[in-house]
Amino acid sequence: MAGQQEEVCHKILSKFPSGISFAFAYGSGIFHQKGNISSQNMLDFVFVLQNARKWHEDNMYGKHHAHHYSSLRWFGSRALVPLQDKLGAGVYYNTLVPMEGRMIKYGTISQDNFLLDLNDWQWLYLAGRLHKPVHLILRPNDEDILSALKANLNSAVTAALLCLPEYFTEEQLFLRIAGLSYAGDFRMVVGENKNKVQNIVSSNFESFQELYRPILLNSGQLHFISSSGKYHQDQASDVILSRLMSLPKNLQLKVAQALEGKKVKPSLVESALVKASKDRADCSQLVNKGVTSIVKRSSITQSVKGIFTAGGRKTLIYSGQKLTKMMKGIFGR
Repeated sequence: MAGQQEEVCHKILSKFPSGISFAFAYGSGIFHQKGNISSQNMLDFVFVLQNARKWHEDNMYGKHHAHHYSSLRWFGSRALVPLQDKLGAGVYYNTLVPMEGRMIKYGTISQDNFLLDLNDWQWLYLAGRLHKPVHLILRPNDEDILSALKANLNSAVTAALLCLPEYFTEEQLFLRIAGLSYAGDFRMVVGENKNKVQNIVSSNFESFQELYRPILLNSGQLHFISSSGKYHQDQASDVILSRLMSLPKNLQLKVAQALEGKKVKPSLVESALVKASKDRADCSQLVNKGVTSIVKRSSITQSVKGIFTAGGRKTLIYSGQKLTKMMKGIFGR
């Protein structure tokens, strides 16, 4: 990130109340993407909150940011926080907010829900954001957050390996990882550039290497073949089972349900994963179905929530901007 951009991000963060345990910026306003490189793209932030109710009260009244919120602000933080926590993917967004000469969008999430998503892939929403390079504005010093961030990256590699062939390139791995959180996302049909995943990876390849090479180098089940520039992964059934058993809990459940074609009791998930590990090709499809199931639900419910949290006018403006990006991706203009 350029120094000027860095300074702007920190100035913006300083405008908000204390009580943020982790903050990061993401998206095309921070990272250049092929075909989408305007320096005036909206800056996207996420704030992980220690006490969501107090933080929103301080933000609306102590910092005089009530105008950031839609008409829901009239119901106060006692109504707003349950909406943040219980609906969608546990995130509350304020969008199209002017700050420091830029337009920003910021999402807030309770620390408990943040940890739930990163560790268990409950929604695969912010967990998916963090599969891709982000810029850390406020680095965490909480051990639970640090551990969850590390676990989330390892889970991304594990899920991707289960969906990749025996031999694969680094680019194929990164494309699979970056695509996890878009599988089943209805916005990829209407509202997003169809080349989004490819553009993210190709424009930020070195950043992906920084994130994932330590994991790849420490894996005893991967071997890099320098002559072909490809990785080889062990695909023995016991290795596949080990990977399935190390997936986040919610994805394990969805894989088991995809296999059985019905809801599965948690006590029966392990036996279903053992069965899934016997057929490599079928296992890959089951993991894809499991990921798609999680993302589809969370993307729809979070987007519906966004209509209420943004308000009608901002929703129309924001949706229009997304459609414009999509058309540029299609026609290259």
